[in-house]
Amino acid sequence: MAPEALFELRRRTFDTPAFRGIEFIESEAKTILNHVKGNRLPFNWTINPYRGCSHACVFCFARPTHTFLDMNAGKDFDTKIVVKVNAPELLRKELRAKRWKGELIAMGTNTDPYQRAEGRYKLMPRIIQTLTEYRNPFSILTKGTLILRDLGLLAEAACVTEVTTAFSIATLDEDVWRKSEPGTPHPRKRMEAVARLNEAGVPCGVLVAPILPGISDGRDQIKAVIDAALEAGATHIYPILLHLRPVVKDVYMEWLRDTYPDLVPRYEEMYRGRSYASSADKAAFAKEIDLVLAGRLPNGVRPRGRRREARAAKEVAKLENEQLTLI
Repeated sequence: MAPEALFELRRRTFDTPAFRGIEFIESEAKTILNHVKGNRLPFNWTINPYRGCSHACVFCFARPTHTFLDMNAGKDFDTKIVVKVNAPELLRKELRAKRWKGELIAMGTNTDPYQRAEGRYKLMPRIIQTLTEYRNPFSILTKGTLILRDLGLLAEAACVTEVTTAFSIATLDEDVWRKSEPGTPHPRKRMEAVARLNEAGVPCGVLVAPILPGISDGRDQIKAVIDAALEAGATHIYPILLHLRPVVKDVYMEWLRDTYPDLVPRYEEMYRGRSYASSADKAAFAKEIDLVLAGRLPNGVRPRGRRREARAAKEVAKLENEQLTLI
């Protein structure tokens, strides 16, 4: 697999509490609109203004992409953030090309566009403004409450084109959150952001993902997230069980041995020789989700039942296979 086509400009660190221990690699990309092969996903194009992510989620499926840049998928992924400083200018150039057909563009499919680096580099406002100017539909998946800084821009965009957003909120359990997603905003702050986006006319759903077996898969734990998402007006709620692809599995299992050593044998059995849990485990998970969702979803809110969960898992797998080749 070839490394990403980037031209490195400089490496910078900022000795402030928000960025301590993080190195920014400021680069110029050759392209910013990335084509996703195939036709089974709801989008064919993505924008990834950053590589690496200071959210430091131990289960992040994008970790292997850092190895294409001759960095490791563990600490380097969390602390060496590639910033495509020319992303907004490139986007304008590519949107005005005659060959561009105005297709939906997804953001947040690899690493989070609203991670802490965005607070300094402010790439997203210019990206949103450009998409709005060209009336180009787009979606954003994030864990970053920094998206609220751009709430006005998103509301303006939603008036002229299709805009959808979603927050990944795997748990409201503070102990689990602090251990597994140490760099992310508090999950309840994320849920408040879901409500504010919907109140502003920017559709926002919740991915209850990933649910960690033996850690965040208790019925009351899942119910708490779903109930909070409904109260926040979530347009869709998708619970998804943890999957561990190669490289990510190594990082996650090292963390598990340090943090939940008693669960190591269970995970070794569940994910032995596979990236997804066994059929029996997935069936049990789907049944549990059905019990939690029963009678809870009002009209218009899209649930994720057994068939939809299986389809989601396939979509995520396909997305991962494709996005690892993205420029």
